[in-house]
Amino acid sequence: MYGKKILKNLTAYQQGKQISEVQKEFNLAKIIKLASNENPYGYSQSVNDLFLNGDLNLEIYPDGYATNLRNALAKKLQVDKDELVFGNGSDEIITLICRAFLEPGYNTVMASPTFTQYRHHSLIEGASVKEVPTVEGYHDLDAMLEKVDDQTKVVWICSPDNPAGTLVSETELKQFLDEIPLETLVVLDEAYYEFVREENKYNTTELLKKYPNLITLRTFSKAYGLAGLRIGYGMMHKEIAHKLNVVRGAFNTTRLAQDAAIKALEDEAFLNKVVKNNERIKNDFVEFLNENDFKVYDSETNFILVEIPGKGNDAALQLLKQGFIVRSGELLGYDNTIRITIGIEEDMENLKAAMKDLKLNVSKEV
Repeated sequence: MYGKKILKNLTAYQQGKQISEVQKEFNLAKIIKLASNENPYGYSQSVNDLFLNGDLNLEIYPDGYATNLRNALAKKLQVDKDELVFGNGSDEIITLICRAFLEPGYNTVMASPTFTQYRHHSLIEGASVKEVPTVEGYHDLDAMLEKVDDQTKVVWICSPDNPAGTLVSETELKQFLDEIPLETLVVLDEAYYEFVREENKYNTTELLKKYPNLITLRTFSKAYGLAGLRIGYGMMHKEIAHKLNVVRGAFNTTRLAQDAAIKALEDEAFLNKVVKNNERIKNDFVEFLNENDFKVYDSETNFILVEIPGKGNDAALQLLKQGFIVRSGELLGYDNTIRITIGIEEDMENLKAAMKDLKLNVSKEV
């Protein structure tokens, strides 16, 4: 009766189970949440000090231009201040891109499976969605390019990808950007950029200079540990940034989020510790999985997608009963998988035993 017709065919985002829910449902004292790709090391101590000692001025509207954060980030990334757009997480910038550039009669191209919000918000704006199957979790850029036509306004590339964790190589990306029409925007979602190994990272500043139709998205939710504050940003040509600023809310990011992001940027030692620990513990856990005949998708993130001998929902439920919250791949487009966030060393050691039990129980059922 109310709303756009397309809303009848869409559902709200389904978040993973919360710790309190699981404790109550299964009567468990300890819960280890490894489902939402959050930072198990928390956030910088300087962010904590800000909340304890800062003058928060909650009665005053935030700076809609995010001046201080904008200046700090522009200096760090070596981009022009007007090439930055800030959002309530990078998720909001995805919404803004769809709102600004998509409408009925146009189409958008993306991999499948990939981050679900590209498709979701494209459909809400009335655009047609062209999806190209991934290959072993990797984007098939050649096939995606073939889907692009005169009515294609936006192409989405999630790299590293969520939920697979795979990375599009810089060579492949440049070749794709060289061939895509300038009239088509290419959104490179780098939410997990900080976790990418140094030798595989893109020179994003140079890419932005060469390709005026490129938009790069990043967030403070993952490696910086500020998921609860919802602050992300995009880098792009000034003309594109202007259009996104026209459609965004006037005060879409809070003063607290802006100030905390500045503190997080300054604490490079904390960020380096997070990245180093994640890589070490991930490599160890992947080695364990390989030794126990689990297939693991390539990952340049703080999570892994694991193929299991059974349904993802069943595996996630079994682990849930043992106090581990993981994400079923069935909800993300990959049947017979689970997505596991890399936690602290102790939690991942405990998960090893649970994964062995999972394998054993499935074998018995078969």
